[in-house]
Amino acid sequence: MYIRSAETQDAAAACTVLRRSIAELCHADHGGDGVLLGKWLSNKTIENVTRWIAQSHFLVAEEAGTLLGVAAMNETGKITLNYVLPEARFCGISKALVQQLEAQARALGLRECVLETTQTALRFYESLGYTKVEETYPLALTGLPATVLKKSLETP
Repeated sequence: MYIRSAETQDAAAACTVLRRSIAELCHADHGGDGVLLGKWLSNKTIENVTRWIAQSHFLVAEEAGTLLGVAAMNETGKITLNYVLPEARFCGISKALVQQLEAQARALGLRECVLETTQTALRFYESLGYTKVEETYPLALTGLPATVLKKSLETP
């Protein structure tokens, strides 16, 4: 597996990873509700992914020319995406992507990373040292309450 910065030509494959991961792996969050799933997927378009690649720290994990996972972080250290293909789940891809984003955040001089997690990924992020923040608000796309996590990047 190779992790690299995404390029605009990765947008279509990255969009496929996002859409399949949400639809097939995040059932605990959308419960198979077509309306809720539609809202969640509504901004996962090739055009938006192309823009996200240009405007954020957007990484892809690939093997043999196939994108297996994607992750992104903005300039403030907020991890905005971290998704893998269903067949690539539990292979260490998400962990490697998050670790690379954390390294980039440190290089930017940031002291912490924050993210909004799905229920599906909550235990995963907690295993990486992320802890819940008391802040809550409704997620823009779905209206569901956000579970916000953060992790200090400073060495103890």
